[in-house]
Amino acid sequence: MKGEAMSTKFSAFDPAEYLDSDEAIAAYMNEVIATGDDDLFLSALSDIARARGMSEIAQASGLGRESLYKALKPGAKPGFFTIAKVVAALGVNLRVAVKGAKPEAKKTAKTGGKTKGKVTNSARSPAHKRAA
Repeated sequence: MKGEAMSTKFSAFDPAEYLDSDEAIAAYMNEVIATGDDDLFLSALSDIARARGMSEIAQASGLGRESLYKALKPGAKPGFFTIAKVVAALGVNLRVAVKGAKPEAKKTAKTGGKTKGKVTNSARSPAHKRAA
């Protein structure tokens, strides 16, 4: 090996190759959405569409294949309804949450769900809360 130059070969990284489960897709989308980068979001949708099959996603979303490629290209400005159709076709949901809010743990009642003669604020209807 003396005197020979070793060459290193790199291959292009393709996220679509690793998006092989619903959990991986959800984690990927959550990380991308957290960046706030519009082009990265479109690129991630494209990666997921390629992982699931671009033709199938185009058909399920009601978009032509070329239209789907154009809509998901970085720099594109697809409308909300186009994104909603693509997201639905990908089989994922987008959810809205309050910024910085942590998911509240479910509370279990020790009394079998019954209160002992007292109505708590959490058990009151919105109408009761307004009157209180």
